[in-house]
Amino acid sequence: MIGQEQVYAALEALGIAFDYLEHPEAPTVEIARRYWTELDSTHCKNLFFRNHKGNRHYLVVFHCDQTLAIRDLEQHLKQGKLSFASPERMQRYLGLQPGSVSPFGLINDTDHHVYLFLDENLRKAGKLSFHPNDNRASLAIKTEDFIRFLDSTGNSYEWISLY
Repeated sequence: MIGQEQVYAALEALGIAFDYLEHPEAPTVEIARRYWTELDSTHCKNLFFRNHKGNRHYLVVFHCDQTLAIRDLEQHLKQGKLSFASPERMQRYLGLQPGSVSPFGLINDTDHHVYLFLDENLRKAGKLSFHPNDNRASLAIKTEDFIRFLDSTGNSYEWISLY
């Protein structure tokens, strides 16, 4: 599966500039927050869900300071009952381990199975930051370049109002 170095190479191949910061393992926003002081960006939280049948998977991206109740999220997404996807599903569809969830995992979703929902408030950010498929680093990218990256993956996505 594609890790950190391959994410950097994919962005460079698209002509996308980015800032990155290597740091100790940071599997949660609370831990990662300690290291973000050097990245001037809007830091994102990424949650990976499955529907009740287990045949659809969703990655939901929003500002790291926001919280979402699953019931509220179900109503916003209109995708039925949701639950967190297992580590096995995360590995299968995104090639990622828990604590490293990131939209950059879509590089590994060659069947374009995962559907991405992004909070529309993130569009206003100058830069967004995520783990580059490894929670021992953080990467900041201009929002318009992030959209170009998403378009290059072939996965479907939509901007929605979560708040």
